[in-house]
Amino acid sequence: MTLSSDDITLVLAVVDHGSFSGAARALRRVPSAVSMAIANIEAELGYPLFDRSHREAVPTPQAMALVPQARTIASSLRLLQVHAAQLSQNLESMLTIAVATGIRDQDLLDAVTRIGARYPLLRINLLRAPQDQVRTMLHQERIDLALMAAPAQADREEALATVGEETFLAVASATVDTPSLPTDLRRLEDLSTSRQIVLAGPDDPIVERRLLISDDRWHVDSVEAALHLVQGGAGWANLPASSIEPAVAAGRLRVLKFDNMRNGVHLPVTLTALRRKPLRRAAGEVVELMHRGHR
Repeated sequence: MTLSSDDITLVLAVVDHGSFSGAARALRRVPSAVSMAIANIEAELGYPLFDRSHREAVPTPQAMALVPQARTIASSLRLLQVHAAQLSQNLESMLTIAVATGIRDQDLLDAVTRIGARYPLLRINLLRAPQDQVRTMLHQERIDLALMAAPAQADREEALATVGEETFLAVASATVDTPSLPTDLRRLEDLSTSRQIVLAGPDDPIVERRLLISDDRWHVDSVEAALHLVQGGAGWANLPASSIEPAVAAGRLRVLKFDNMRNGVHLPVTLTALRRKPLRRAAGEVVELMHRGHR
């Protein structure tokens, strides 16, 4: 026999309300119809689900063995019904967000956790890649939202919501010599002849020129790799302040000092979407949560 969703609902109603009449009231049916339906299910199964010798309908051991899985199925069906209704109200079935390397994502993770609780069947994909790769994915419509530093030049195809800020600091090893780094470093431009570790993919054009100083560059696609190389003396790097704090506090990294300017490039952080691709329900709520939290 195949139990239908109506059968599962009916059996659970009798179990929960303790009688056929109580289940009938909850389901807005007449008691005789509930009693007959249960009898039909029992006939199909070949064993009783309720002991009718008492005033109340007492579940048999066979019925109680079915209850845990029946509740799981009933709960899943309710979620499915809610999700089906939400899809008709502009909720996407999947939301994909990419985070640029070096950008803090804690607020984003908090936001998507809330959205996931609100829409339990929504599939959420989170990616991390160098910023120029993230922008490429956005314009190729492979992602719905990009969490990244605001570009120096506005792109009319992009819709931006400011959700934070990040400061990138020029740092070098505090424990070993960096061979290419001038020993009498005084000015920012003195770094132009030193190897720079850059957060970028190997073929990225690096649109974010504000963080570039040197033509001698190694490209890495993660902050962790950049930190390891810089601490080992392979070169210097512009890295997010939030990522270097533990290494600076532990004496493994030093923040470089310049006579002609203060060290640090301050960049607004945005959640970016494409204007030609209007945000659907969950994406819009993520943007609103993060933008409201930043204001």
